[in-house]
Amino acid sequence: MTYTYTNQKQIRAAFREQHPDLDFKLYSPAGADTRHNRYCTDTRMAFRDFIDQLARNNEISDALAHRATL
Repeated sequence: MTYTYTNQKQIRAAFREQHPDLDFKLYSPAGADTRHNRYCTDTRMAFRDFIDQLARNNEISDALAHRATL
């Protein structure tokens, strides 16, 4: 099977291109674990919905859908 996207970098680029209105500013609350990116909830949820839709349409593999991060 041929997938539209084969790595996380391609997915992130497509997501940002298709959602220019979202807030991509990183937030780091006091005491937060700074090893992980902290995006606002709306952005994180839109990304998960985007990944879910790509997986349902067979545009990405299930393995990539499970490991994709913003």
